[in-house]
Amino acid sequence: MTVLPAVMPPMMPGETPIEMLPQRFDGPPPPWSAPEPGPGMVVSSDDMLARRIILVLMTGLLATAASSAVQESLLADGLSFWDVALLALFFPLFAWISFGFMNAAIGFVLLMTGGHPGFVPTPRQSEPLEGRTAILMPVHNEDIDAVFERIAWMARAIAAGGVADRFDIFILSDSGEAAEAAEVAAWERLAPTLDCALYYRRRTVNVGRKPGNVADWIRRFGGGYRYMLMLDADSLMGGNTIIGMAQVLERRPAVALLQTVPAVINGVTLFQRWMQFASRLYGPISTAGLVWWSGSEATFWGHNALIRIEAFAASCGLPDLPGRAPFGGVIMSHDMVEAALLRRRGWRVHMLMTEETFEEYPPTLIDAAVRDRRWAQGNIQHLSLLTSSGFHWVSRLQLLMGASAFITSPVWLLMIATSVVQALIGERNIVEAQTSLQVLFVTLLLLFGPKLLSVIWAFSNAERREGFGGRRGIVRSVLVDVPFSMLSAPVIALTQTIDLAGILMGRKSGWAPQNRDAHELSLADVMPRYRWHVGVGVALLLVTPFAPITAAWLAPVTLGLLLSPFLTMLTASEKAGRWALSHGMFVEPGEHVSVLSRPSLPAHTSELPSS
Repeated sequence: MTVLPAVMPPMMPGETPIEMLPQRFDGPPPPWSAPEPGPGMVVSSDDMLARRIILVLMTGLLATAASSAVQESLLADGLSFWDVALLALFFPLFAWISFGFMNAAIGFVLLMTGGHPGFVPTPRQSEPLEGRTAILMPVHNEDIDAVFERIAWMARAIAAGGVADRFDIFILSDSGEAAEAAEVAAWERLAPTLDCALYYRRRTVNVGRKPGNVADWIRRFGGGYRYMLMLDADSLMGGNTIIGMAQVLERRPAVALLQTVPAVINGVTLFQRWMQFASRLYGPISTAGLVWWSGSEATFWGHNALIRIEAFAASCGLPDLPGRAPFGGVIMSHDMVEAALLRRRGWRVHMLMTEETFEEYPPTLIDAAVRDRRWAQGNIQHLSLLTSSGFHWVSRLQLLMGASAFITSPVWLLMIATSVVQALIGERNIVEAQTSLQVLFVTLLLLFGPKLLSVIWAFSNAERREGFGGRRGIVRSVLVDVPFSMLSAPVIALTQTIDLAGILMGRKSGWAPQNRDAHELSLADVMPRYRWHVGVGVALLLVTPFAPITAAWLAPVTLGLLLSPFLTMLTASEKAGRWALSHGMFVEPGEHVSVLSRPSLPAHTSELPSS
């Protein structure tokens, strides 16, 4: 039986209201409200424009060169409807992968030459904190023991930094009524033991989902704090990083939001370990490139970010969009829109490359697809906001890129279908054109070039190299990652296409809690999910006698779709994850550290795995 202290702390503090009005996306834009940045605190607008022009021009050059080569070959026997369709699909797809390659190449050069693309290389300073920070963790039917364990670790890490009085922690529950007793009991056990104040409240009416949850807190309690640290239920951040980010905002009054780049941790299944390794090895160079060109128009991912409350309250009240769901109603992917709204008022939004910021990953391909379904609906919804008044052009570009991440999947499949039709009716197509080998080589270079650059980056530093398991461990892991990526790509593309079709038909995305726990999958579990994938794979297989060359070029697509149930089952296995680790595959820096969702947590931030 738990013995409670004689005097329990309050579940919530006294209210300190602040106004947060819904914004308009039409009409004249609101006036700027941000102060001007101090000298030397931001990259000059001319330099930033030059960076973006370089990126766009190089992307366009690569896409145009490849399209021109394809065009010459396709038009050798005259122009047909299918030629036009194929070229119209090819250019934007090639531009998309060219952009990704150029972004990674720029990041590679920056990291290899010792340059730091981030807003500040080292956020932690010695001066004391003046403003108070609220750490917000919205939860929705989560594993509450794991949630409070992460909260306890972060609170003690902050206390070790000597600034516990500057940070209060809020558990903002949107869980069902059945979860309330366990959540309250967990709060009662932990709150009296922490130096940071820990508060808890559960909403009985979940208006507006997560953004509505946060907005409700801001309107009632936001006036008592200068900053808020937004977390997800699976977020974990080191005390030095949290304190240092608050010091950054205190020294830079024009900055409203600092977005960190979380590393994936706690991988247990083979899928999680694979994604964890990929994010830790391939992520840094792409992130460095993103930071380099995004500047003060960076995006917001909704968690592991520190926000200036005054700016957020004045700029980011979200209205319901006109029309019916899924396109109207509540703004689902709120974070990117909030970043655009902050920049519209003149506030600066920066991305920060720093250590000790973490998140978890879904345990299976199916769970990742469920999460992607929510993101797809939210990101497609952004297309209606591209013409909003006052948005910075980079904010519009980021909204478009977020939607394009899902639109490209059906476009890839349309291009494949067009190539198959051309082959069946006897016309020349991309895969059979005389320049196809050249185009294939360039395509593979752009798709897998960032992986190669990441391997070179990892090899260039002995400590980093050993953290990933040494040269052999890295090569062994990449040799598994590449075929896995090739096989899973058509599976993910078809899944996203089916989801987009459902969105266009008006099917809503639910708000079920995200599964974060490992569980083995049987064939009966996965076949209902992948019957269409297997069916399309069989259809492509049947094309082989009639268009053998096209079928040979599309073999990785066909094989990936046919094997989709078995790939999902294999990667969902925790036993396969342990086997890979025991054979030196998908090792990552800090592998010796205890899994943070288990009882033995590290006691100091220095014991966290380095990102």
